[in-house]
Amino acid sequence: MKLRPYQRAAFEAAINEIRTTVDPCLIEAATGAGKSFIVSAIAKWVHDMSNKKVLCLAPSKELTEQNHEKFLLTGDKASFYSASIAKSMRHNVIFGTPQTVKNSINRFKDFAAVVVDEAHGITPTIKAIIEELRKTNPNTRVIGLTATPYRLGSGYIYAIDEEGRTVPEEETTSPYFQKLVYRITAHELIEAGFLTRPTTEVHDGYQTAHLELNSRGQFDAKEIDRAFVGHGRRTSKIIAEIVEVCQNRKGVMIFAASIKHAEECAASLPNELTRLVTGKTPQKEREKILADFKAKRIKYLVNVAVLTTGFDAPHVDCIAILRATESVSLLQQIIGRGLRIDDGKKDCLVLDYAENIQRHCPDGDIFDPRIEASKSKKTTGGTEYKCPQCSYENIFSNRPNPDGLGISENGYFMDLEGNELEMPSHFGRRCQAREKIKGSYVQCSYRWTIKECPDCAHENDIAARYCEKCRFELVDPNEKLREEFMRLKKDPSALTTDKVLAVSATPWTTNKGEKSLKVDFTTEYRTFPVWYSPKWRKPWQLFCHSLGVSSSSTIEGLSALFGVNKQLIKTISAKKENGFFKVVAYNKVPDEISERD
Repeated sequence: MKLRPYQRAAFEAAINEIRTTVDPCLIEAATGAGKSFIVSAIAKWVHDMSNKKVLCLAPSKELTEQNHEKFLLTGDKASFYSASIAKSMRHNVIFGTPQTVKNSINRFKDFAAVVVDEAHGITPTIKAIIEELRKTNPNTRVIGLTATPYRLGSGYIYAIDEEGRTVPEEETTSPYFQKLVYRITAHELIEAGFLTRPTTEVHDGYQTAHLELNSRGQFDAKEIDRAFVGHGRRTSKIIAEIVEVCQNRKGVMIFAASIKHAEECAASLPNELTRLVTGKTPQKEREKILADFKAKRIKYLVNVAVLTTGFDAPHVDCIAILRATESVSLLQQIIGRGLRIDDGKKDCLVLDYAENIQRHCPDGDIFDPRIEASKSKKTTGGTEYKCPQCSYENIFSNRPNPDGLGISENGYFMDLEGNELEMPSHFGRRCQAREKIKGSYVQCSYRWTIKECPDCAHENDIAARYCEKCRFELVDPNEKLREEFMRLKKDPSALTTDKVLAVSATPWTTNKGEKSLKVDFTTEYRTFPVWYSPKWRKPWQLFCHSLGVSSSSTIEGLSALFGVNKQLIKTISAKKENGFFKVVAYNKVPDEISERD
């Protein structure tokens, strides 16, 4: 197995790192760089040097088989441990999928290393596997490889970049990998002739700016359907445009938003040249479709979230994105499906019909996305500040400075005489320098903002809840009250009394043809509807009484009343029961926090 120069450099960088530290390290290699060869080289070297087993994890059957195939080129044999392939531990290097390995973790003992492909998707399952392996061998090394070393909401997945600088706090949250040891970008691979140059075109298509992520970091399914499904004329027009511009293209991959949307797309494509693949496609049928596509027996391959990683068809020269991507990582993976080189392939046309490029790559460069952690603050820029303890140059976002105070090189505001004040001039809390000590990276202990433990005087992070030295609780009792108060306010099933910020009333007709009044209340914490009807006597009487009108009032009359006066109801006492909000009182004293002296 002969490695390309950059593959050799990545391999050597990883080996040099794991010689001196047990902390997880990472290689960033753009899609198409041939990570399988790097995985194989690392796995073989670790086994040869340690005479212990090596576990290579990948998230899918296809990637697992691909990595295993490349490893065989080293001349050594390897086993599979994946429910969808085979389960064997006969050989010293094992290629497996995470869930299958975890289900039999008791069989995995004394491993020298874990190599994680697609490491941006490191999951609790993978972390649990590593934790179990380290129980029998605390020195188990962890090497990750990925084309996209960042995650939605938490930013970069490493703490130290390839140049030895710590990643700013605004760009990462609790990174699993300590150091990025090597980086080869798509731009570099394109210039060297190892990848195809993309040509991007942003087209009018679907309106996606309104889409918001839910608590799971995904777009809501109903909102996706609203944005993409049922727009038959628009979808057919987009597909017609794709067919037109791809007349001379060899292979076209179309990424749809949902199964219904994918079916709408496929319906407008030439039937004999088109196939559809979804997560529900039977395995044998899927394998047949992909084989036909790779053999160029079909031209258009429509898919829904199943071919974003681990699928390689070098002849693909058009990527049409008809879905909104939640993360820039997913966008990069999708585009990467078309960057493999192939005979006669001059470029790869990337067609974006869902505002993805402008969402994730505001500068227009698809290989230079904007990466932020969800906790990042809207600040006024970053400046270098020297740590007073170790002299490391930290880059922190500046605090507002409306009085134009002087700032010391150590990052503190200064008075008119040039003396440092205790107030930091930035939002940084702790020096980000990390030094390798006894095989692990140790962070500098200097803090600009601290919370001193009243029990042992240890200096803790300002956000710490417990002293890291003596475990004394550091939370202010009033802060605990505020947290409990907010917890109750966020729980719709809890009865609370809140100020009404806005209210609107509309006559409503139910599915059964019954008339009612739909009233939408907006409080400081939520917006919710309540329905009223004279047939529901007690709620109707309570509602009318709160408005100072007779319970004989009509639905239309109350609707008109709200149109004239929006401030009829000051507060509302309600809770959610059986999927609907139940009101128990109006215009009571709103809930407040009773802080302790």
